[in-house]
Amino acid sequence: MISKIHSAIPYGFEGRLVEVEGDMNRGLPAFNIVGMANKTINEAKDRVRSALVNSEFSFPDKKVTISLAPAELQKDGAYLDLPIALNVLVLSGQLLKSDVRDHLFVGELSLDGAIRPVRGIINIVEVAKKAGYKEIFVPKANLPQASLVSGPTIYGVNTLQELYLFLKKQAGLATASHEMPSRATSDDINMVLLDHIRGQQLAKRAMQIAIAGHHNILISGPPGAGKTLLAKASANLLPDLTPEEMVDITKLYSIAGIATDEIIKERPFRNPHHTASATSIIGGGAGANPGEISLAHKGILFLDEIPEFARSVLETLRQPLEDKTIAISRANRKSTYPADFMLVATMNPCPCGYLGDPTHECKCTETQIQNYQKKLSGPLFDRIDMNVEVEKVANQDLRQNAPATSDEHTVVKNTITEAIERQRRRYGRSGVYNSSLSSFEVSKLLKLEPCAEKLLADASERLSLSARAYFKTIKVAQTIADLEGAEIVKQNHLAEALTFRKRQ
Repeated sequence: MISKIHSAIPYGFEGRLVEVEGDMNRGLPAFNIVGMANKTINEAKDRVRSALVNSEFSFPDKKVTISLAPAELQKDGAYLDLPIALNVLVLSGQLLKSDVRDHLFVGELSLDGAIRPVRGIINIVEVAKKAGYKEIFVPKANLPQASLVSGPTIYGVNTLQELYLFLKKQAGLATASHEMPSRATSDDINMVLLDHIRGQQLAKRAMQIAIAGHHNILISGPPGAGKTLLAKASANLLPDLTPEEMVDITKLYSIAGIATDEIIKERPFRNPHHTASATSIIGGGAGANPGEISLAHKGILFLDEIPEFARSVLETLRQPLEDKTIAISRANRKSTYPADFMLVATMNPCPCGYLGDPTHECKCTETQIQNYQKKLSGPLFDRIDMNVEVEKVANQDLRQNAPATSDEHTVVKNTITEAIERQRRRYGRSGVYNSSLSSFEVSKLLKLEPCAEKLLADASERLSLSARAYFKTIKVAQTIADLEGAEIVKQNHLAEALTFRKRQ
């Protein structure tokens, strides 16, 4: 007797269908799983047997063989526990083939028959929907994330016994609502706001421009000048997530195993330590999992004291900063993940941090200073849209009372929201910022007044701007124009944009 149960597994940022076939014959009792299954799936034999027995089902005293097709697809994880158990129930006559026909099942089994959540549930539901499945059964804890995919009827299951009763039409199951969740609300008391930062008006202005246009920014200055505080405040200036962005971010966090039972409602702010490896930053490992740059998708990747990161790690950022995606190739797998993040980096002017500080003597040698500043290669430095230098705020100014309201932060955020809306109308869709335009799109869509064109030509020659820096300057100037509500880039917009270009 042959039985077939349909399932799926996440595979990179997508999903792959898996057909779980079962066969039962006379012979010595045995339970075998074939089809490129790793150790986790081979261990499913013990989980399935215990789950069936503890759920008051019988396990056949015959030779049972489970085949996972396609056989050449590498499979890992406990996603297939539930379909394997259902296969055994069909083979042993405790379920009919008609009970499970045209359904798709996924879930990990515990020894008592409970169904645990799995990673990458959105990938699984998306590939099932694309294949035409109308009814999908997932662990109940995965139901909130699964509900982000509209179309098929998605059931949440707590236990194997509960699912059995439903398939026999003796009980009901919870279903996904398919309603987009409300956006997250933040408490201003626990947030870092622009109002909390003393002085640093130029840096605040630069951060406003960077957020509005999704520009990469480097903040340099002495220790204690407020660089990290500015970066944390920037996270609270980000616009609300769109429904599509919410799905993508939740999908990435589910694949990474960070969140399997909740929906991500806020833009990510990833802050890896400078000892992080290249694999943890760009992704990889045996399963080609997403790294920090993908987990920062549609949010901020904050690299505090960027020269302290290994140069080999920093160089891995060059390609994703341009392409907004990262392709991870391993021996048995190639996965492509989105990596549309905004880079916010900070650095000191020298190893000790006091180069140019009138109140502290710099003790670094010229060689140390040069080696420190050269940690950022020319190509990487060229990919940073804006550079701003901050100075230390006088101690007496730090003791001013914090404002009772967050007026400055609110005004800046509203201005950013309006600028982003202008970009949406100009480009015809949300999620596209000035920074993401190609050189062709810059020439076609962005207009400069004649005196601005002349200023750019003169500055380009004087500063020896590369082609990339040339177009980045125009894009930053367009963001400044959007913040002011101007329809065309004017000379003053371009002049301000040029103040944020700095030779390495």
